[in-house]
Amino acid sequence: MLMQRRDHQERLSAGEERLRGLFVLALAGDADAYPSFLKELSSHLRAYLRKRLGGLPDEVEDLVQETLLAVHNQRHTYDVQQPLTAWVYAIAKFKLVDLLRRRAGREMLTDPLGDDRDLFSSADSDAAEARRDLAKLLDRLPDRQRLPIVHVKLEGRSVAETAALTGMSESAIKVGIHRGLKALAAKIRDDA
Repeated sequence: MLMQRRDHQERLSAGEERLRGLFVLALAGDADAYPSFLKELSSHLRAYLRKRLGGLPDEVEDLVQETLLAVHNQRHTYDVQQPLTAWVYAIAKFKLVDLLRRRAGREMLTDPLGDDRDLFSSADSDAAEARRDLAKLLDRLPDRQRLPIVHVKLEGRSVAETAALTGMSESAIKVGIHRGLKALAAKIRDDA
């Protein structure tokens, strides 16, 4: 058992060093190292994400591609003194969380109605009333505040996705959320 664990650790360490070496070469301008790095990293990411997306195998490849794109876009932030796989898996984890948030939001919107007799219970009508009240409050905000709140806070999209969707900068999205929530709180106090 101890020998198997040691062999496993050595394989992980060798894989880390190989990937890290290719990535460092690519960062230094070696054009041949980057495609090799991406190919090897893709197989590591597929294995990592398959374990975590057992019930969603169709999402694995899309998430691998999203993660590779994020690694590429953020390559300038990598500290060559640090382990590469920890940095890459942190990016993959954020992409996975974003996916699960998006799916949860979509699934909530598309949940089929069951045969529950309590479908229109007071809890459901209270929730529906709260959603209507929130929609009315949000409608009173300008788009630059309303849209960031709707997309980021209610739909679970990332700031970057919301910026791309609305054409606003990421900074404007963050400011819009902050100012919009502040304005909503003031409107709630005024209405109370």
